[in-house]
Amino acid sequence: MNPKIAKLAKILTQYSVEVKSNDKVIISCSPKGLVLAKVIYRLCLQVGAFPHLLFAPENLDWLFFNSAQPKHLTKKPEVGLFLANWADKFIRIVTNLNDRQLAQIKAQKIMTYTKSREPIKNIMLKKPWVLTYYPTQSMAQTAGLSLEELEKIYFQACLQDWSKMKQRLSKLKKRFDQVDQVTILGKHNRLTFSLKGRLAQAAAGKYNMPDGEVFAAPIDDSAEGEIFFDLPSLYQGKIVERVRLTFKKGRVIKATADRGQKFLDKALATDAGARRLGEFAIGTNYGIKQAMLNTLFDEKIGGTIHLALGNAYLDKEGGGTNKSAIHWDLVKDMRQPNAKVLFDGKPVLVNGKILV
Repeated sequence: MNPKIAKLAKILTQYSVEVKSNDKVIISCSPKGLVLAKVIYRLCLQVGAFPHLLFAPENLDWLFFNSAQPKHLTKKPEVGLFLANWADKFIRIVTNLNDRQLAQIKAQKIMTYTKSREPIKNIMLKKPWVLTYYPTQSMAQTAGLSLEELEKIYFQACLQDWSKMKQRLSKLKKRFDQVDQVTILGKHNRLTFSLKGRLAQAAAGKYNMPDGEVFAAPIDDSAEGEIFFDLPSLYQGKIVERVRLTFKKGRVIKATADRGQKFLDKALATDAGARRLGEFAIGTNYGIKQAMLNTLFDEKIGGTIHLALGNAYLDKEGGGTNKSAIHWDLVKDMRQPNAKVLFDGKPVLVNGKILV
């Protein structure tokens, strides 16, 4: 057995979701993720838990959306709801063989289906869960790397002492917890919003792997100004580049993109909450240095920030009140001249360096 895979499996089961005896654990994966899923499955059995493996081919999403009738998009997801209620904990391993498989699927079709499955998401978010993207050739190609290079970055980013990482993030979390007004400054950019009364979460391997961010949910009606996202985003199979958003009273009133404008417009029209912010975060994992067109990695890059359009998490720490069927993280690289994040007028991030 690859010792790196064995170590990662232990982190996911023993640290991330803390599998205990009699826990009912859903492990979801596709064929390329089976090498990790099997080790996790064994570890669950060894501690007396009850693992259930959800296994599907990598192209199942494409098969569904390519053939689904309207009734399939809106039908109550009875099996999914049963499993979400049955399970105590969730471990999801994503292994895409084609990151763009949904590129030609109509955005409205995906949004409609996403809304129908929102009750499942709401149940799962109240329970321990963790998500990882296991390296594949497609993921490496999208990132502009060889598979070997991607695997090296992946395991270096994942195989850390996450308890120590959480301790290191505690100072930044404290600043988040105390701030009222946040100001983001940079090229084509001046955005303000409030975090008053909101508690932040130091994300250190509990929900994402790899991890490394501190995040909180902005007050729903507080965002004012403009922000430009220089890093591209791959969301629901669609690439969107150079997004510019203008906010007034917490709501997006203008949105443009150099690529993916139609998809951006449709995403914002998903529901009322899609035009508001559900999350603001500072990336703290300086072991990840380059954007990979994979949000799980890109949003963790040390010295970046990201804002999520749509749903806020339900947790006491990091949670908020905005509700939406989407949660779309858009990443901005602050590792450049004159890029700053101010907390009540005092700098906490300057040119990509955290000053806490």
